[in-house]
Amino acid sequence: MFETLMNLVQQNAGSAIVNNPAIPNQHNNTAMETVVQSMLGGLTQQAQGGGLGNLLGMVVNGGGNIQDNPVTQGVQQNVEQGLMEKLGISPQVAMSIAGALVPVVLGKLMHKAADPNDSSVDGNTILGAATGQQGTDWMGMAGSAMADGKLDMNDLMRVAGSQLGGGAGGLGGMLGGLFGGK
Repeated sequence: MFETLMNLVQQNAGSAIVNNPAIPNQHNNTAMETVVQSMLGGLTQQAQGGGLGNLLGMVVNGGGNIQDNPVTQGVQQNVEQGLMEKLGISPQVAMSIAGALVPVVLGKLMHKAADPNDSSVDGNTILGAATGQQGTDWMGMAGSAMADGKLDMNDLMRVAGSQLGGGAGGLGGMLGGLFGGK
């Protein structure tokens, strides 16, 4: 997943990083690596901090409305922080870079995951990387949960409960963001 994200960041880093006078050319690769690492860290934070439902919805919907998704906003903040810490750039520059790259890269990542002709990444890979549970059939669980045409907490509790620690305890907190909370 790191390589897929790195490729997407490199393809879209033009004005945000490469042609940005606030980032010296010798730091372009460091900036791109920081964006990727911070995006992965941000996805993990979202999955473990109550945003798993939003992330699952983003993956299932092939991105949906990326810009307004709480996952995007959380990942964007993580990227801003990473850039400021690693490169010592101002908050304004970090916000500009993150704002230009994160929604575009996440949108393209979700599109790639939804594309049956693109085997570079899929929903299970994204959710596995975010949760640390590689090899879990997240997309199969999501499909089962939505078998009745809607996704509600009872569906997720039934299907994913055993996968995420057995029952309501940890699962409710992890999926809390799905039904209106953050």
